[in-house]
Amino acid sequence: MGIEPGRLHFSWISSAEATKFVDVVTQVTDAVRALGPHENFVKHMPKVA
Repeated sequence: MGIEPGRLHFSWISSAEATKFVDVVTQVTDAVRALGPHENFVKHMPKVA
């Protein structure tokens, strides 16, 4: 199991940088949503014969 590029982000944010925190979280959330669901974590329903 691997992590696709863009799903993991590291950033140094001081506790005094609330605005930067909001900006980084928004950017990362938007980037991950744009990637869509990770295929390894999508639950597939069994096909009924």
